[in-house]
Amino acid sequence: MTETLRRTAVWRTAMVLVLILVAAVLPMFGPSLALEGTGEAAAPGLGVITLLRTTMFAALCVLVGEQAAAAMARRIRGAPDISPRSWAMPAACAGAAAALGLALIVANGNLLPKSLDDITLGSLHQTTDGRLALIEINAFIAAALCATSRRPAWARLPLAAVVAAEALRAHPDVGPEHMPLVGSALTLVHLTCAAVWAGGLLQILRTMRVWRPWPIAAVNLLTRYARVAAVMFAGITVSGICSTLRKVPLDSVFATSYGRVLAAKLLLVAVVAVLALGARIRMRRSMDPWQAVMPARIEVVLLGVAVAVSALLTAVPAPVWWDRPLWG
Repeated sequence: MTETLRRTAVWRTAMVLVLILVAAVLPMFGPSLALEGTGEAAAPGLGVITLLRTTMFAALCVLVGEQAAAAMARRIRGAPDISPRSWAMPAACAGAAAALGLALIVANGNLLPKSLDDITLGSLHQTTDGRLALIEINAFIAAALCATSRRPAWARLPLAAVVAAEALRAHPDVGPEHMPLVGSALTLVHLTCAAVWAGGLLQILRTMRVWRPWPIAAVNLLTRYARVAAVMFAGITVSGICSTLRKVPLDSVFATSYGRVLAAKLLLVAVVAVLALGARIRMRRSMDPWQAVMPARIEVVLLGVAVAVSALLTAVPAPVWWDRPLWG
């Protein structure tokens, strides 16, 4: 047992170090690699924006994952009335801090402020991006307050507000994009499914660890999550394909920074899907949830990397092409 605990601690530490390394390296080198040879200009402060958006997306995944996993655990017959320590409060605070940082950039005309004099918070109410940034800040603060209340499930409403604000921000009702509400709807589905898939798996693994003395309940919990994850993966795939066809011409995927980052994200999701399928097959053959834990842990790490890549995807220049199909 001592050896098992030691291995678990080593693996958990390795996971944290990998995610910290990705969070540090991707904002520094990811934008330059994506833009190299495309002829596209890097936006000022692209690395900082990527780091802030990575933090915000990760916080959203943790918060949504806790809500989804708690709902699944309540439906397990004979499940113990225990759960892992909540990460909702630190995640909500990190999300609020990241959203505030992004709001300060918006308040300075989407440029990194060099001093406090450059920041005009009053201007946030005058632009759509500014108002959406304020919604995200307040939503994360509300989620933090819900985490300390007797009704933590109420956090679902402010979390839905964050997802909706992100969907609207990604497809503004200005510029060359046709039918922005279609794009917003696709992003809404995509982001919701991704948060449930990534954040849910993290919380499911944490719950299984405290449910170790109740292996049958742990099996049922992982089985229920696998069904939900299959639906989430389908939603991610369909919405992702539709969004890609709307934004990137297939013959120039690798000629734009957006297309390159998108290709990297698709590769990561494909690897994660293979790992998930392998974990489910191993568990079904042995009916032992711990057979699926190791590939599921690797799946969590890769999903964390995918979150960082997704943040970079929202920061690099979106491709503009004029031969758009009639449907959007």
